[in-house]
Amino acid sequence: WAAKPAQTYLKNAWLLSVCACVCRAASPQEEEDSAMENIVTEKKAEESHRQDSADLLIFILLLTLTILTIWLFKHRRFRFLHETGLAMIYGLLVGVVLRYGIHMPRDGTSVMLNCHVNASPATVLVNVSGKFYEYTLKRVLSSSGNKVDDVSDNENEMLRKVTFDPEVFFNILLPPIIFHAGYSLKRRHFFRNMGSILAYAFLGTVVSCFIIGLLMYGTVTLMKHVGQLHGEFFFTDCLFFGAIVSATDPVTVLAIFHELQVEPDLYALLFGESVLNDAVAVVLSSSIVAYQPTGDNSHTFEGMALLKSFGMFLGIFSGSFALGVATGIVTFTKLRDFQLLETALFFLMSWSTFLLAEACGFTGVVAVLFCGITQAHYTYNNLSRESQDRTKQLFELLNFLAENFIFSYMGLTLFTFRNHVFNPMFIVGAFLAVFIGRAANIYPLSFLLNLGRRHKIRSNFQHMMMFAGLRGAMTFALAIRDTATYARQMMFSTTLLIVFFTVWICGGGTTQMLSCQRIRVGVDSDQDNSVTEVPERSSTKHESAWLFRIWYNFDHNYLKPILTHSGPPLTATLPPCCGPLARILTSPQAFENEGQLKDDDSDLILTDDINLAYGDITVNTDGSGVHTSSGAGFASGMSSEDLDRELTCGDNEVVMRGTCLVFPMDDSEPTLKDPHMRF
Repeated sequence: WAAKPAQTYLKNAWLLSVCACVCRAASPQEEEDSAMENIVTEKKAEESHRQDSADLLIFILLLTLTILTIWLFKHRRFRFLHETGLAMIYGLLVGVVLRYGIHMPRDGTSVMLNCHVNASPATVLVNVSGKFYEYTLKRVLSSSGNKVDDVSDNENEMLRKVTFDPEVFFNILLPPIIFHAGYSLKRRHFFRNMGSILAYAFLGTVVSCFIIGLLMYGTVTLMKHVGQLHGEFFFTDCLFFGAIVSATDPVTVLAIFHELQVEPDLYALLFGESVLNDAVAVVLSSSIVAYQPTGDNSHTFEGMALLKSFGMFLGIFSGSFALGVATGIVTFTKLRDFQLLETALFFLMSWSTFLLAEACGFTGVVAVLFCGITQAHYTYNNLSRESQDRTKQLFELLNFLAENFIFSYMGLTLFTFRNHVFNPMFIVGAFLAVFIGRAANIYPLSFLLNLGRRHKIRSNFQHMMMFAGLRGAMTFALAIRDTATYARQMMFSTTLLIVFFTVWICGGGTTQMLSCQRIRVGVDSDQDNSVTEVPERSSTKHESAWLFRIWYNFDHNYLKPILTHSGPPLTATLPPCCGPLARILTSPQAFENEGQLKDDDSDLILTDDINLAYGDITVNTDGSGVHTSSGAGFASGMSSEDLDRELTCGDNEVVMRGTCLVFPMDDSEPTLKDPHMRF
């Protein structure tokens, strides 16, 4: 018994030594396999990097080719095809080549395993021979139990590479387009037609959305009866489709209007509607998606759920508006001595407005639009001259590149998107619904607006606005954001065809439509409004919204002195009891401008009377140098002529504001009955 434990010990020692020898022999093989695996991984990463570079190069070449062709068209004065339509054509051609001319099979093999889970996980960890691999959900291949045949079909790796994440359009490409629309807004003509623009943008977009939704619901019901519908399509889906196709983007028409110098009021109506109804369509589509009635069926009609969606619409829009205005006011740069830093800070604050609104649950499109309008009104005056030019040119360039990139991608997507659903009945119904919805937006509202407008919206203007209801970048971005279900895939495919038709046909026929409707061209908007007859100014006075005139006086006398260095100092507009507070809030530059302006004015005093209107204080100076002043009051401190002059200076980028010299009339002119009046 004593020898048996010793024998067992020796046996175990011998087994351990054998195992150690085997492990030592196997370890070099494992190290070699691991090294080979690392080499293969590095090669795949390098190939993927080269492939990504080639994909981006395709879009860069598309933009380059578009720019060169645009130059040729402008040189030849060819107006039948705009640059956006041209970008779409080039995108179509490249899409055809990628789809049918280049085939790059996917590396590796596809393994299909069945796993029953209640929800689709965003990330999956797979254990393969002791190594864990992480896989991220890319897209849904099929639903409702349909079998997937041949996962690696077909599938061209290049097509997968050139497909962008939809969030790229919302977070990177859309912000500069929307911001540029607000930053370059022609404030004079916009505010002269503000009531009509708001009616078209808000009420008209909602009317168009519901009319298109109802007509499409009838079309879908008919498709069910004839057996042409192969998936679920609810009334809320129809309303969502009506919301996204109600967003107009007449970039082609507006470019031709600008080049031909069409009548300013028509340009302002069309541009203002397109700017604001994009924001309305985004919030409206979000409210429709958020419609959730109680119960198992989430698509039944319920009054409380409808009111909740309406309240969400108002809350999101007002919150986004307030956030955009607040961010625009906060962007109060003090870096005038370092122009590059000043421009960089302005750019980052503008872009962060969009991201901040999205992160807070609001709509970035609305926030960045009103941020651009606010910064053009206030922050622009605080920038140095170099930064003013840089910001204008920077956002104009970003808008041009982003817009043409999106339209090029539209053409490419027609062939590279792998889940298209083209239904002839749905397409025909969509075109008819879009046409009827646009007509219901323009003609009834124009009739109602003309009842209160002294300067009527003429019938040829209405026909032109009806014709110019193009769909573009915003419609495409809203449609491509969600293509997971059968209904959304059909909506996206139909939306592409609507965009193609409106850009090519309606945009290409703009010049002919202007000629057919006998709309004036070659109108200088500045000259047309600076040299105006008395009846025209009277008309402008009556058409100016009383609420806007009250805000304008408050803004000119109180907000601009605080937020900018222009306008009258607060010491001249606030009551005498607020003198210390006025001196604290007024910047030193405003006092310097005031002194400089008064010194310059004194050099013009010769022997005639001069009437100096400064803010709401009038100073009369005669040849003996005696000064008399009188207050004009808050509500009447700004006339309609001063309002037009202020907005005109804003359009022409003239920074000097707040001072108006009124000289006596020439002896050769007829004498007025009122001796106190001066021109």
